[in-house]
Amino acid sequence: MALLEIHDLEVKFALRSGPVTALRDISFSLDRGQRLGIVGESGAGKSVAAFSILNLISRPGYISKGKILFDGNDLAQLNPSQLRNVRGNRISMIFQDPMMTLNPVLTVGAQMVESLQAHTRISRQEARKIALEKLRLVHIPSPEKRLDQYPHELSGGMKQRIIIAIALLLNPDIIIADEPTTALDVTIQAEIMDLLLELCEDRNLGLILITHDLGVVSQVTERTIVMYAGRIIEMGPTKEIINDAQHPYTQGLINALPQQGIPGRRLNQIPGSMPPLQQLPNGCAFHPRCAYAKAACKEQIPAFTQSGGCQVACHMVAELVNQAGKSPALENSPSTGQDS
Repeated sequence: MALLEIHDLEVKFALRSGPVTALRDISFSLDRGQRLGIVGESGAGKSVAAFSILNLISRPGYISKGKILFDGNDLAQLNPSQLRNVRGNRISMIFQDPMMTLNPVLTVGAQMVESLQAHTRISRQEARKIALEKLRLVHIPSPEKRLDQYPHELSGGMKQRIIIAIALLLNPDIIIADEPTTALDVTIQAEIMDLLLELCEDRNLGLILITHDLGVVSQVTERTIVMYAGRIIEMGPTKEIINDAQHPYTQGLINALPQQGIPGRRLNQIPGSMPPLQQLPNGCAFHPRCAYAKAACKEQIPAFTQSGGCQVACHMVAELVNQAGKSPALENSPSTGQDS
């Protein structure tokens, strides 16, 4: 049995105009020590999916359907006291903005000690010793000095390492990292990703990495989920998705990477934009932006089909593969060569 299993998850937001479905039919699993990436444009539902695992959806949002099984227990059914024993202890989260996570008026050491004492019955001295150990684990230079510093005295990359150290305080089984390299320069991004990969491999940690960057996913994760407008549209081994994407949207994301562009020309892009959740089109939500769309795409929501090693929610995948003898990833995607 997988460490984490999500079945038919649905999340809604109760608005004055009526409930809006932010996530629907979300199902995936994570094994112990496995690294999973969730990618998509802003608004695709990546962060909502991550927050749902720990039931961190703020009102008016709520989980309306589905199961979130962690070690056999349904997290969606736990009361706040029971969830407290899971959050931080068994599943930790790294948020995308360290300045919003760290308290600016408390030292790093005070925040780490407070986190430990909130979950365990240990002395302040013991908690400080563990905090020091975790700072060393994430390669913080002069960790004794950093414990007594305030967040504003540290660089962005140092703050993010401290956030990772806090996430590791109670030796969790899973870390959920929500855009952990936002606002960091490219060099620091690479260091943070290397650190997460090292920790997962050395400590057999499960990782769920939320990002819009397929380049980052290709370097860190083993499996990838691609989301669009609150649904999963493709999932499978990361290498296969990167090298042989089956869904036109996934290929559009790959073609939009800077390294896929032609020097001196505009970057490739997927035409159009993601529809608002209140105004999703009938059928496949991606069809207004897809060059392969046909009548069925405008009328029916596609079910998952197996294509290669991936599961793909697209009416046209089988036809495109049969026509060309290869996946649509090798055809000219709707984003290739687009100027805007």
